[in-house]
Amino acid sequence: MAIDTETLSRAQFAITIAFHILFPAFSIGLASFLAVFEGAWLKTKNPLYLVICKFWTKIFALTFGMGVVSGIVMEFQLGTNWSGYSHAVGAVLGPLFTYEVMTAFFIEAGFLGVMILGWDRVGSKLHFTATVLVVIGVTLSAFWINSANSWMQTPAGAHLDSGLFIVDSWLDVILNPSAFVRFSHMLIAAYVCTAFAIASVCAHYLINKIHVNFAKCCFNFSLLALIILMPLQIYLGDESGIIVHEHQPIKTAAIEGVWKTEKGAPLLLFAWPDQANQKNLFTLSIPKLASLINTHELDGELTGLSTVALADQPNVPLVFWAFRVMVGLGLLMLLTAIVYVALRWRGIAHNQSWYLFWVRAMAPAGFIAMIAGWVTAEAGRQPWVVYNALRTIDAASNVPLHNVVASFVLILLVYGILFGIFYFKYFFFTLNKGPADLTSISPPFVYMDVSNPKQEKQ
Repeated sequence: MAIDTETLSRAQFAITIAFHILFPAFSIGLASFLAVFEGAWLKTKNPLYLVICKFWTKIFALTFGMGVVSGIVMEFQLGTNWSGYSHAVGAVLGPLFTYEVMTAFFIEAGFLGVMILGWDRVGSKLHFTATVLVVIGVTLSAFWINSANSWMQTPAGAHLDSGLFIVDSWLDVILNPSAFVRFSHMLIAAYVCTAFAIASVCAHYLINKIHVNFAKCCFNFSLLALIILMPLQIYLGDESGIIVHEHQPIKTAAIEGVWKTEKGAPLLLFAWPDQANQKNLFTLSIPKLASLINTHELDGELTGLSTVALADQPNVPLVFWAFRVMVGLGLLMLLTAIVYVALRWRGIAHNQSWYLFWVRAMAPAGFIAMIAGWVTAEAGRQPWVVYNALRTIDAASNVPLHNVVASFVLILLVYGILFGIFYFKYFFFTLNKGPADLTSISPPFVYMDVSNPKQEKQ
C-alpha cells in the first residue's frame, strides 16, 4: 500500500504524542505523590518523608522538562501537517488551549521554581503551598487537554458552518458528554503509571538491599494506593465504555469485533479480525458478555461494523488488540496489588524475591496500558478527526510527501537522542545514586510499618 501525506502525517503525530503523553502523565503522578509526602513531613516531621520528597523532586524536574520540550513539537504540527484541522476547529479548540495557558501554565510557571529549587530558600509551609499549586496546575492542564480531545470524540455545543465550527455554548463544549469521565480515567491512569514506576524502583532497591527504609516506605505507599486506584480505574473504564457505545457505536464495534448488529453479543477473548472479509478468525468467546459490558444488559444490542461503508470503518485489528492490551495489563496490575496486600498481611511483602522481581518487571505496565488506551480511543475514532463531522483526510495539510518524510526522520533522530539517551541517562544516574543517607533514621520512623498487622519476618 502506497504511503500518502495523510498516512505519514498521522504516523508522525502518533509517534510524537506517544512520546509526549508519557512525561505529563508521570509528572502529574509525581507531583501528587510529592504533595502527599511533603504534607506528611509537615505533619509528623519524620525526616524520611523529607528525604523521599527531595529524591523524587529530582525525577519530577527532569520529567517535567521533557514534557515541556516534547509538547512544543505538537503545536508546530498542527500548523504544518494539519492546517485543515486548525482552520476548521480553531474557533473551538483555540480558546480551550488558551484557557490552559491562562490557568495551568500560569500556576506552574509561578510556583514550579519554588517547588524544585526552594527547599532551602523559603519556609516549609510556603514550599508545601507551592507544591500543592503545582499539583493543581498539572491537573488543570490535564483537564483542558482532555476536554479538547473529548470534544473531538463527542462534539457538542458547536455547529459546522461553511467548513468552520461555530460555538453555540461554551459550557457544552467544555463539558461535552465524555469530558469528565475521560479526564478522570486519564488522571487515574497517570497515578497508576507513577505508582508502578515508584514501586519498581523500590523493588530494585529491596532486591539489592540498598536504601531499605526509603524503599519500604515508597513501596508500601505505592502498592496500597494501587489497591484503591485499580478498582476505581476499572469502574471509570466501564463508564467510559458506556459513553463510547452511546456516542461512537462503530468504535465499540471495532473494540468488540462485532461485524453485524446483534443482541447478546459475545465477548471475544481472542480473535483475529479479518477486515477485508468482514469476519473474525480463530475466535474464543464468552456468550453475551460484550453486550453486558457495553450496555449493562445481557441482550443489549451492539451496532455492527457492516452498518457503515468500509471507508468509514477504523482499523479494526489495531483497535481490537490495543483494547485487549490495555485491559490485560490492567488486570495484571490489579492482581499485583492484590498479591501485595496478601503478602503484606503475612508480613513478608519485602522478602519475597519472586514478587520483588515481578514488581520491578511491571515498571512500564502502566505506561504501555495508557498508550494502548490512547490508540484505542484515537484509532477507533477514524476516519474522523471530529467524530461524524470532520474527516481526517480533510484535516491534513496539502504539503509534498517528501517534506513530511524529512520532518519525520528528523523527529525520530532527535527524539531518539533526547529522550531515548539523555533522559534515561540522567534518570538512571539519579536512581543509581539513590536518596540521601538514611542510616540515621531509626526503624520507628519507617512509614507504613505501623499499619502492618504483623511484624515483618526477617
